[in-house]
Amino acid sequence: MEVWEAIRKKRAVRDFKPEPLQEAHIRRILDAGRRSQSSKNSQPWQFIAIQNHDTLEQLSKTGNFLTHVAGAALCVVICVPEPNDRTLWHFFDTGQSAAYMQLAALEVGVGSCLGTIYEPDTVRQLLGFPADLQARILISFGYPADQPERPPRKEGRRTWDDVIHLEHW
Repeated sequence: MEVWEAIRKKRAVRDFKPEPLQEAHIRRILDAGRRSQSSKNSQPWQFIAIQNHDTLEQLSKTGNFLTHVAGAALCVVICVPEPNDRTLWHFFDTGQSAAYMQLAALEVGVGSCLGTIYEPDTVRQLLGFPADLQARILISFGYPADQPERPPRKEGRRTWDDVIHLEHW
């Protein structure tokens, strides 16, 4: 799949088939996140890959709108260092690793959806990561469930002129 095609086709997928992901697909997704660029090559992330359905169910209750996690075949919780003077960069870098994973998933026919963790202490207790790390985002992955064809939303993407300002505002 061409990069531009992947960018154009990428959509949040919240409904997944009840089947496990192929091991090769899991490795491809995680390796894409591991290989993403980061500020000063700091690579501040740690990924916790969860496939256990009981754990996925518990994770789905740690934030608003995380029901998609319960039906996922895989959830990746991204951890970064606790707040410090590099926190903004860590979250920027985390966003890049998340995008890389989602595009790699799309290429192999796996859908994904980002989610925000609102109960980080519950997630720490559930997953057991060290106290010097924090977890605020996760990504659910799975083979997309069959969905009825829907027309594009009226709003669609904002126009070029609404978003792009050449040389000055």
